[in-house]
Amino acid sequence: MPGKTFKRRITFKYHAPYAETVFVAGSFNGWNSEANPMKRNKEGTWSAVMDLFPGTYEYRFIVDDRWNDDPTCEIRNLNRYGGYNCVLHVS
Repeated sequence: MPGKTFKRRITFKYHAPYAETVFVAGSFNGWNSEANPMKRNKEGTWSAVMDLFPGTYEYRFIVDDRWNDDPTCEIRNLNRYGGYNCVLHVS
């Protein structure tokens, strides 16, 4: 359908084999640090799947209550806390 924008399935991943909990928070969920829990596989990689509209989003991972960058993300924006947010472009 012309003019219709569809969501894209995005998988967030974070390797933390010894973590107890990992969440992903960002502009897509109002920076809610508990809205999107991730699941750990047997190799210790955590993942969460989300359907997002095309656009640009900022995000970070919360690992055992500590905010962390995505080590695989190359694009980052300075945040108001003196750290960086990771940038995701969904096309």
